[in-house]
Amino acid sequence: MLAKMSFMQNVKNIQEVEVSHKRVLIRVDFNVPLDENLNITDDTRIRESLPTIQFCIDNKAKDIILVSHLGRPKGVEEKLSLKPFLKRLERLLNHEVVFSQNIAQLKQALNESAPTRIFLLENIRFLKGEEENDENLAKDLASLCDVFVNDAFGTSHRKHASTYGTAKFAPIKVSGFLLKKEIDSFYQAFNHPLRPLLLIVGGA
Repeated sequence: MLAKMSFMQNVKNIQEVEVSHKRVLIRVDFNVPLDENLNITDDTRIRESLPTIQFCIDNKAKDIILVSHLGRPKGVEEKLSLKPFLKRLERLLNHEVVFSQNIAQLKQALNESAPTRIFLLENIRFLKGEEENDENLAKDLASLCDVFVNDAFGTSHRKHASTYGTAKFAPIKVSGFLLKKEIDSFYQAFNHPLRPLLLIVGGA
């Protein structure tokens, strides 16, 4: 674990690369709780991704593609669609967000020339091959971008196509601000803990 944390600290952060006029794909974690009417009850995870997205906007990225999962769907399940997230994202970012039902639709939209655009791809777990780290899916996702940003700490331990696979094939891969913050916190706790120290360890 310590060796892995030390290695992860050496991963470049988004601030260290040029994103201006680049197409940036950000693997975010929008796996948030919903009520019975599919309303978001806690948008903390969405808000935590905002600094990385805003950095791309401020630095005039050509296109920003947001990729996330929601829940554990068995194929396409309407109740786990990310489409209802659009209004919340647009309000938080004060920026239009375009929803893409699938990668083919997204590719078509990317061919249109326009100032900085933000796209939200449908729940990546609707796609066959995501959880199996399908190489073709990973290559397809990597082909969408000039820069791949992993800002989904909660899913980074999973060898999935949108995390491990895309990073393998993307031309440039970096961490986002949230991922860097989490890694730095772990590194500090393991290597330079402030004492007295209390650890509460759990899982889900």
